[in-house]
Amino acid sequence: MSNRNTPPSPTSARERLRAERERQAKKAKTRRQLLVGVSVVAVLGAAAGIGVAVTKMSDGGKNTKVSSEDWEAAAKKAAFRQPKNTTGDKGTVVVIGKQDAKNTLEVYEDMRCPICAQFEQAAGDVVVKDIKDGKYKAQYFIGTFLDRNPMIKGSGSKNALSALGAALDVSPDAFLAYKKALFSADNHPDERDDAYSDDAKLLKIAQEVPALKGNDAFKKAVEDGTFDKWALELSGAFDQRVGQGKDLQGTPGFKLNGKVLGDEQGRAPRNAEQFTALVDKGLQK
Repeated sequence: MSNRNTPPSPTSARERLRAERERQAKKAKTRRQLLVGVSVVAVLGAAAGIGVAVTKMSDGGKNTKVSSEDWEAAAKKAAFRQPKNTTGDKGTVVVIGKQDAKNTLEVYEDMRCPICAQFEQAAGDVVVKDIKDGKYKAQYFIGTFLDRNPMIKGSGSKNALSALGAALDVSPDAFLAYKKALFSADNHPDERDDAYSDDAKLLKIAQEVPALKGNDAFKKAVEDGTFDKWALELSGAFDQRVGQGKDLQGTPGFKLNGKVLGDEQGRAPRNAEQFTALVDKGLQK
């Protein structure tokens, strides 16, 4: 196990959790006076300056194995290793599909994002089919800004991204299949639940992917945090990319050949029909 998965002492963890819950409870009381029932709020991602739709008000994260700060500190001390099937400076260019495809779809996600999970469940298979058919190649920018959200906190976005790096080191198909499994309705946790900070949870889900099931090299890479430092680099590339413009409204976000893929208000597609219609309209023939 890597240092990032060494839990703090139960006493100190409980004290921090109690203090955080008391602080958040005071804020939540004021918010509840203004909002009734389930609200949708825009949560600004630190550094990235991008919002994600959060489906429920939160009074603090739960199931956090290690804080975002501690995870990053441990990752920065580790040796850097770049997954196979990546290019660019420090492996931050993740392009999947036929390299000579005329069109390029940019995909912006966070592994804790509930709306990303909904899109994957609704249209993920269409994206994979399009990639394999050569309709476009896909470049993935995966951020971890939800870990930095003070309302939920945690390290699940970074930990899941590191595990995705281990899957990508196996093959691009394993990466796509594992991402689908992590976003599935059966597996994806509530955004307030930092379940993906737990390696055991990530490895259990990986057993649903044939290329990863019983794969000792993949298991070791996840447990050792082999691609933790790479995950920070890819997250930084996401932040930089998003911070350069205000055209993306949240995650999931898409650009086709450099132009935002969305409706007249710039909102990203939410289902397969919307996605395909927007893609077909923007394809370079």
